[in-house]
Parts: sequence; C-alpha cells; structure tokens
Amino acid sequence: MPAQRNAVVVRGGWDGHVPVEATDSFLPFLESNGYDVSVHDTLDVYLVTDTMAAADLIVQCWTMGEITGDQFRALSAAVRSGTGFAGWHGGIVDAFRATTEYFWLTGGQFMAHPGGQVDHEIVVTSDHEIVKGIDRIPLHSEQYWVGTDAANDVLATTTFAAGYADLGRPGPEVEEVTVPAVWTRRWAAGRIFVATMGHGLVDLDIPEVRTIIERGLVWASRRPDGGGRG
Repeated sequence: MPAQRNAVVVRGGWDGHVPVEATDSFLPFLESNGYDVSVHDTLDVYLVTDTMAAADLIVQCWTMGEITGDQFRALSAAVRSGTGFAGWHGGIVDAFRATTEYFWLTGGQFMAHPGGQVDHEIVVTSDHEIVKGIDRIPLHSEQYWVGTDAANDVLATTTFAAGYADLGRPGPEVEEVTVPAVWTRRWAAGRIFVATMGHGLVDLDIPEVRTIIERGLVWASRRPDGGGRG
C-alpha cells in the first residue's frame, strides 16, 4: 500500500447533485488507497492553514453557491503549492458562478446541458493513464456544454448534434459542437482533474466513469517528492 496521504473532501451547494452520497461513494476507494480522509461541509476549511498545508488532495463537490475572496485565494494558494484539486460534474465546473478567477483555476465552466437527460457519448481522445483502456462511454444523462481554455490537457470529449438549439432559452444554431469532457490542468505545482460526467449516483456507478474519476483523484494528488508535476 502506498504511503499515507491526506485527502480533504469539501461538499455542499445544490442538493440536486447529492454531494453527500456522491462523495461518500468514493471514500472507501480513497481510504483503501492509503488516504487519511477528512470531510467538510463548509468552504471555510480552505481558510484553515494547517489543513490546507497538509492536504495532498482536495476533492470538491459543491455545485453553485458562493466562495469569498479569502476562501478562493486560500484554495488557489494550496493548489499552487502542490495540493491536487479534483472533482466531477457541477461539483467542480458549475461552482461559484460569480467568481471568474475560479474558472481560471478549473480551466472550464458549465454553460448548458441542452435537453436535460439525453443519450450521448464520452469519447476518449488521449492515451493518458487516467483514460487508458477506455474508448467510449455511452450515457443517458446530462451532457455538459462547457467553456474551456487551451491550457487544458483534454483526455475525452463529447459532441453535440448539428442544429441543436433548444436550450429552454435563446441558444446557438450549430453545425456540430465538440467540447471537452475530461481534462487535466496545472496550476503552478498543483495538478487539477475535471470530469464533466457524474450527474447522479447512477452515472457514478458506471464502471468506466468510476474508473476515470478514481484514477483522476490519484493522478491529481501531490507527488511523493512534494510537488505536483511529473
């Protein structure tokens, strides 16, 4: 078993993404892989200097809500120093909509999920260790249309059909749109992992989805040498 590492789970926000049940489902994996896990239902944990300094990984599941400037700066500083930051679906890319600096940290932001629960695919586009051995994942769930930037290492994508514009509000007429669905990112010494799948427990129980997220949590964690690169 690898040397013990510290994982800080931060959960809350909109109840529709079942943050308690969703994060609870990953606790046995973390614990069996040598993580000492602490669970928090307040963003104030980001202000606890000792906790952040000792954290090798932050798993955040907090949809929408607000983060204060002090909380964000403390989170950013922890990741910059080598603490991993990871999450799935709205718990990481539909959080803190009023704080644009947070979108820079994550490398992406939820924009829409046209049609609600729809049939679609997640298509692996990389040979990265997080997605190794996985090709396509068929889903009937929310398909996240996200805005991202070029600093991300995109591991998988999803494609919206041509002509789809029914967002329930004014939306674009498109030929076809392919957007990232799984990516990693660096933030100084820190590693960031994002998966846009995982709307509900049913999605998180799909073996390929769970495998990608579990691998992503481990990958994002602080390196044994104390850094986030490599």
